[in-house]
Amino acid sequence: MVNLRLPGPTPVPEDVVKAMSKPMIDHRGTEFHEIMQRLTANLQMAFETKNEVYVLTASGTGGMEAAVVNVLSPGDKVLAVSIGNFGDRFSKIARAYGAHVTDLKFPEGTAANPAAIREKLQADPTIKAVLATHNETSTGITNDLEAIAKVVKGEFDKLFIVDAISSLGSIRMAMDEWNIDVVASASQKGWACPPGLAMTAMSARAWKASDEANMPRFYFDLREARNSLKKGETPWTPAVGLVYGLDYALQKMLAKGDMTATYQFHAKIAQYTRDGLTRLGLKLVATDLKQASNTVTACYLPDGVTDAALLTMLMNDYNIVVAEGRGLLAGKSCRIGHMGYVSEKDMNEVLNALRLALPRLGYKPTGVR
Repeated sequence: MVNLRLPGPTPVPEDVVKAMSKPMIDHRGTEFHEIMQRLTANLQMAFETKNEVYVLTASGTGGMEAAVVNVLSPGDKVLAVSIGNFGDRFSKIARAYGAHVTDLKFPEGTAANPAAIREKLQADPTIKAVLATHNETSTGITNDLEAIAKVVKGEFDKLFIVDAISSLGSIRMAMDEWNIDVVASASQKGWACPPGLAMTAMSARAWKASDEANMPRFYFDLREARNSLKKGETPWTPAVGLVYGLDYALQKMLAKGDMTATYQFHAKIAQYTRDGLTRLGLKLVATDLKQASNTVTACYLPDGVTDAALLTMLMNDYNIVVAEGRGLLAGKSCRIGHMGYVSEKDMNEVLNALRLALPRLGYKPTGVR
C-alpha cells in the first residue's frame, strides 16, 4: 500500500470510506436535512464560531474564491499577505475579480510580520480588506493569525479574510475569538476526507459587506447557501457521498467534546517528523521552529539531489509519496504532509525511506532511530 504523505489530498481511513459508500439519498429530503444540521453544528465547533458554516461542492480554491467574491467589489483595495505559493494564489483570485491588490510578501521560510502589515495599513487607510493564509503548505509555515488579527481588526478594523485550508482540522483556528471575518477550509486536508468540499464561514461584519459587494457570483453566492441552510440544504446538488464522509469524520474528531486532542496529536507528529529530518542532516525551510507547521514540513534537498529523482525513487522503490517544492522552492525542496489520517509509524516509514534513498542519489545522511 502506498504511504501517501502529501500536503493534500491526504489518506482517507477505511471507516470514512465505508461511511461514504452508503446509498444515495434525496438531497432535499429529511435524512439529508438531519445530516446537514449535525455537520454544520460540528463545523461550528471546529471553526470555533457561532457563525454558520456553509458546505460547498468545490476544491479549497473554490472556497477561497467564495471568500473573496462575497465581500468585495471591483476596485476595492486589498492587502494580500503572502508567505508562499498559496498566499500568492489568494492575491491572484482577488486581482482576477478586479480588486486593486497590494502584495506584501515575506521571505521563504518565514511567517508574516504583524508590524509590516501595520505599516502597510497605516500607509493607505483606504484599504478595505486583508487576505492571509493561516498555514502555508508550500513552505511549511504557520502564521500567527491571532497576532495578525490584533493588527488588522483591533487597530484598523479592516475585513480579515483567511485561507485556513491546511490548518483547520489539525491546527487551532478560533474564528470568533480572533475576530476573523471570512474563513475558508476544504475537506482533503486535516479532515481526513477526499477532495471536493469547501467549507466557508462569514461574520456579521462580512455579511454587511456582502450586502454591498458586487463582484460577479452565482455558484459561490453565499446568500444562496445561507437561504438553503435554513432548510438543511445546499443551493446546488451537493457531493452527497463526501458529505457523508465529512459528517462521520467530524463526529469521530469531536468524540471527546472538542478538538484539543487532535491538535495535540498533530503537534506531536510534526515534531517527530522535524526531529527525524534534522537527524538526517536535512535543512528545514522554516527558519524559526516556533513558526513551523504542524501539518506539513518542507525541507531543502541536498546539493546534487533533484526533487524528480528523489520523489520517483521514493514512490517506485519504497511506496512513499511526498510532494515537490512549490513556487520559489520548486526544484530545491520537498514537502511531507502529516495531517489528518497519520501515525508515527507512517512518518517513520518516510524517514527510513529517505535514509535509504538519499545515499543512492549521492548524499550520505545520518541515521534514523
